[in-house]
Amino acid sequence: MLPPDVFRRGFVILCYWSQSLSFVPMFRIRSNAAHKGMVMRIFIADDSRVVVERLAGLLEEVPGARLVGQAGDVPAAVDGIHKMKPDAVILDLHMPGGTGLDVLRAIRTEHPDLFVLICTNFPYAEFREECLAAGANLFLDKSADFEKIPSILRELAQKEAKISPGAR
Repeated sequence: MLPPDVFRRGFVILCYWSQSLSFVPMFRIRSNAAHKGMVMRIFIADDSRVVVERLAGLLEEVPGARLVGQAGDVPAAVDGIHKMKPDAVILDLHMPGGTGLDVLRAIRTEHPDLFVLICTNFPYAEFREECLAAGANLFLDKSADFEKIPSILRELAQKEAKISPGAR
């Protein structure tokens, strides 16, 4: 039996967000990994070691994606994101030292083009609305949408490649 925050392949995907990637504002990812041989830099902020390892494994399915940092608490997440300057962040809502919303609010002003994907075990409407209002690009339910992360990142990289190879 797997811990409750790790899910097997083959789950039925249920979407808990009202916008698809086609409605997400276009962000300038400094690398167009799939088309330029460069790397899309990903940072994971989640306090579960098992989830981080699972996400790292899923990122291997994304050509050109590279895990550049990870943090298990809010202060380390804010510091790591500022230092590593990733192209995308996968962010949990409940972490030691605060919440994922605290991280989002702390980074959004300095990193307005950063793609922020909230992935949580608490997919309640009020959390979703607050995260999207604070600047998250997507809000996913770990129990239903975990396996969609590679396709979301591939789609993001492909859309960016079509826009321009320009950096942020």
